[in-house]
Amino acid sequence: MSRRLIVEADGGSRGNPGVAGYGALVQDVATGELLAERAAPLGKESNNVAEYSGLIAGLQAVVDLGLAEKANVAVRMDSKLVIEQMAGRWKIKHEAMRRLALEARDLVHDIQRQGGSISWQWMPRGENKAADALSNDGMDGLTIRRDHVEPAASAATVRAPKATAAETKSTQGDSAQGSLFDDPVADSSGADNDSSTPVAEVAMSARASLVGETRIYLVRHGVTDFTLASKLDGRGGSNPELAPEGLAQAAAVGQAMKDRLAHDGINDAVVLTSTLRRAQQTGGAIAEQLGVEAAVDEDWDEQAFGDWDGMSMADLAGQSREDLKSLWSDVDYSRPGGESHRALATRVIAALHRAVAMGDTVIVATHRKPLLCALRSARHGPRAGLGVGHRPGLNYRLGYLARWWRSRRLPQRHAPPAVPSNHSPESLRTSPCATPRP
Repeated sequence: MSRRLIVEADGGSRGNPGVAGYGALVQDVATGELLAERAAPLGKESNNVAEYSGLIAGLQAVVDLGLAEKANVAVRMDSKLVIEQMAGRWKIKHEAMRRLALEARDLVHDIQRQGGSISWQWMPRGENKAADALSNDGMDGLTIRRDHVEPAASAATVRAPKATAAETKSTQGDSAQGSLFDDPVADSSGADNDSSTPVAEVAMSARASLVGETRIYLVRHGVTDFTLASKLDGRGGSNPELAPEGLAQAAAVGQAMKDRLAHDGINDAVVLTSTLRRAQQTGGAIAEQLGVEAAVDEDWDEQAFGDWDGMSMADLAGQSREDLKSLWSDVDYSRPGGESHRALATRVIAALHRAVAMGDTVIVATHRKPLLCALRSARHGPRAGLGVGHRPGLNYRLGYLARWWRSRRLPQRHAPPAVPSNHSPESLRTSPCATPRP
């Protein structure tokens, strides 16, 4: 018997383009039960990009929770544009929306391959209040992942050992942080986000199996004492080791990566780490599980924060608020003894080039800011090369992002600007790397 589901999604932008975010939910039609909620900030984007992002998040939740099998999924949105384009009645002319529509279409195909069906329904804005509220959470800087049901047995999952590490409320971010896009000036009192989920309970996406010459898995390091205290810790700083909780996270992600590669039939992998202890310990745990030696590439190091290294975000927000905003938004700003976002993005993109050139499967244990640069490079670059330069015979896709977060309540934060679809010097002015977090 088929199951009837509703996906409601929305997105918004305060300025269009401006501070953007999306929201989505999945509901069982028969019971009225709320099955999943999603929200996240997007940085500086348009309304349409935010709306498509909400759609993708809702469809992804259906797939990730194993709800797609023989399901009749009704997608309901108040965006006439998205509904008509996805239904095939309107053309998609904007390149950014075309890429997002293709991503949504991939998810539709995932659902259809499992015997499910999709229908597209426009609804008045007044009937989309729940998704609208979630999208406002996203615009306010919150990243929300609430699953109200356990993943179905049909979901393709790979699980880390029970009770070893922590994953997030968030859709995806720094192992030890809340959102991928944290606001450096936000309140650090620790608002209740109700989003913590152990990594052992988070399913890896069924879409993670890749086809191509290079698979790249990005892993952020486990937590340190600096992470837990919300202190900046970059290249050239105190260089702390993993905290006990971070060691457990590293062990968990090591096992998860071993299982993931076995699931995909991958026998060999290269493990890269930065020069910093926390990344080397995390990458070392993965390498040990895979029976290989980790190699070091210094260009995957965290940004250097200079004289601010070791300072807490709360203190900086109170004492140096304007300078902190500059570090967040000005690509050429750097602290004495520190590093600008432009310099960071340049070296990270070069490191990504080298990782891609290795071929086969590459796992990189790195840090929040480099991870953001790599992800947004992949997302916003030309489709052929995913923003890091395409060469004939070198086709690759950015693979499953192995990520985990601590099960702690995190403060609400805002999002940095989004990166445009190229890597010219001017494009780096709105780099997603522009949010300082340790």
